Amino acid sequence: MIVTKLNGVRYDLNSLGITLREFSPQSPSPVHSSVSIEGMHGEADVGTVYGPRIINCSFYVKARDSADFPLLRDEVFALFDSRQSFYITEQYNPEKRWLVKSNGDYSIDQKELYGFFDIDFISYFPFSESVGTTLNPFTTDAGVWQVGQGLQTDEYKYVHTTRKFSVYNAGIEIDPRQLMPTPLNITYKGSSKNLVITNETTGDTFKYYGTSSSSDSILLSGVQVKKNSASVFGQTNRKLVRLAPGWNQFSLSGIGEGFKISFDFRFYYL
Repeated sequence: MIVTKLNGVRYDLNSLGITLREFSPQSPSPVHSSVSIEGMHGEADVGTVYGPRIINCSFYVKARDSADFPLLRDEVFALFDSRQSFYITEQYNPEKRWLVKSNGDYSIDQKELYGFFDIDFISYFPFSESVGTTLNPFTTDAGVWQVGQGLQTDEYKYVHTTRKFSVYNAGIEIDPRQLMPTPLNITYKGSSKNLVITNETTGDTFKYYGTSSSSDSILLSGVQVKKNSASVFGQTNRKLVRLAPGWNQFSLSGIGEGFKISFDFRFYYL
């Protein structure tokens, strides 16, 4: 297992003398919503979301000698300190990661120089995410992609300079209104007047009722909209752009010459 702190520091558990025995995510936990309607049988289904996910993990440690064991034990406690979330990645899915905290206390059962322990991690966001983002190269040399991520070619493009283009989403739907660990960042750079960004696949349309020069950037990041570093959300139609699974067809209007638009996001998986 690899543990990655929010500051980017990575810990390879094997190199620390900690061996992962089992990595077992529980299935998604559906949370259904329904309403009863007078005069009708049963209830009306009004939608389902997923609750947090539990990941059951088992480990063992091996100390060099008896004096080393309590030091190693304390190192384990510090590594899984859950006052802040951290990412975990298993060996057989090295390019998918989970944002987690430990979900309770645990003890390390000492057997001579060995210590055995189980931790239940909780991921409040119920999906794993790709280690790589769409602005990483889609090559094996990039070291952030693997089999099983829904990628079929290395020719996906996420930086465009034309009025019409396609964006590929290899995972589940991305909705900026959801609590994604990392946001969908759409950056338009260049001149514009009454910029319109339309995802024809989802039917979502974003409008900015303002202007920009060739050196300006307009950033849609999650639910925020900024021109350079200043919020301009009040000058928009207050709509957001989702990405459906698979190919999304986009069109632009209100654009000037020499513009560039980029899509920077991760893929999310069940």
